[in-house]
Amino acid sequence: MNQNEEIISENNEATENVAASQGHESGSEENIQGNELLKLQADLAEQKEKFIRLYSEFENFRRRTAKEKLEMIQFANEQLLKNLVPIVDDFERAEKSFKDKNDKELEGFFLIYNKFKKTLDQAGVKVMDVKAGSEFNADLHDAITQIPVEDENLKGKVVDVVENGYLLNDKVIRHAKVVVGSK
Repeated sequence: MNQNEEIISENNEATENVAASQGHESGSEENIQGNELLKLQADLAEQKEKFIRLYSEFENFRRRTAKEKLEMIQFANEQLLKNLVPIVDDFERAEKSFKDKNDKELEGFFLIYNKFKKTLDQAGVKVMDVKAGSEFNADLHDAITQIPVEDENLKGKVVDVVENGYLLNDKVIRHAKVVVGSK
């Protein structure tokens, strides 16, 4: 071989080596870019997960605070209404004492009493429906005493209602005071 052919041969080999090394480097770059892409996708998935959890927590917080606000509005006057319930008892006792009298002067009393009851009804206060013979329920009734009864059907049941119980929007604000039958 002459010198020119050797140089051409060496150049061809060098070009092939460079091309092979570049091919190796470009494969390496693709590998690096692939790893970075996978890492970015994993980070994106993690951020999406965090976002979904945070959004869920916020929605739960919003619902809970809305529920608490509604309950607060419903029961805002609970203490005031609890304090007014004994006044209803006084009105009822006075009404019983006036039943026998047919006086025009009592008309004002009954007007005030009815207006007071109507105002409590509008505020959501209701009298518990407790009658003699109904089942005793510790969640609604306070047993102030037990009396022996001969009738088997009245054992463990309400025999007499001493003081009415009251509900505020289905929540007990005063338990009914009752007498319960025993053996």
